[in-house]
Amino acid sequence: MSDVPVPVLMYHSVATAPDAATRALSVTPRTFAAQMALVAGLGLTPLTTAGLADRWRSGRPLPARPVLITFDDGYEGVHRHALPVLARHGFPATLFVCTGWLRGAHGTGAGPDTMLDWPQVRELAAAGVEIGGHSHTHPQLDQLPDGALCAELDRCTRVLTGELGAAPLSFAYPYGYSSRRVRRAVRDAGYAQALAVGNTLARRRQGPYALRRVTVRRATGPEEFRRLLEGRALARDFAGDRVLTKGYALVRRARQVRRQVIPGRV
Repeated sequence: MSDVPVPVLMYHSVATAPDAATRALSVTPRTFAAQMALVAGLGLTPLTTAGLADRWRSGRPLPARPVLITFDDGYEGVHRHALPVLARHGFPATLFVCTGWLRGAHGTGAGPDTMLDWPQVRELAAAGVEIGGHSHTHPQLDQLPDGALCAELDRCTRVLTGELGAAPLSFAYPYGYSSRRVRRAVRDAGYAQALAVGNTLARRRQGPYALRRVTVRRATGPEEFRRLLEGRALARDFAGDRVLTKGYALVRRARQVRRQVIPGRV
């Protein structure tokens, strides 16, 4: 079975004037429109996360030049700015929402910037955007004890199911952090696939609970964005990210060891 590499784009905020906390991982509406025009111009075929995983699971062939467009957290600009662009091109996408950050029922709207409310989430779903889980309060899941981990996943899943009338199929790990224990808990919570980060192309052999994404941020220029779509020079473009990721992985592992040595410590 072919293991075609697939670029999975990870967006966060789409905003003209983002909050300082989200600025680095935001793109302007004009930039997002230009990036989607390039996706269309190159003849790429967007899929939802569930659509890609289902094809890999069933063995059905992928469309020509597949790509995934994903958004994390649930920022209001996805509805205000991104949705009209996606609709104009007929592109599906996946939005992973942090249910405790959304405005209205179940949450406080206390995310890093202006967040979506539930009517907007439902409009996105009706327009063909897959809505996935991203936890309830956006913790580092691999640092939580079992009870808190299961509670985060359960509450996010129950809220999404109640608000949208169907259980979510896809999940994205907050900060991209996971472990074998976290992936097992996500599977047990009913999710069929989950996305990490990794800043490399997704492949079937990564497994359904560790699919990689590439980060799109404010500093991503037109040439770099084209390289992301084509899978070129990713090691160079994300060299700094990989150094930081490896360093912080050591810190997180040390914390886990301390919690095992000192029972009950979180």
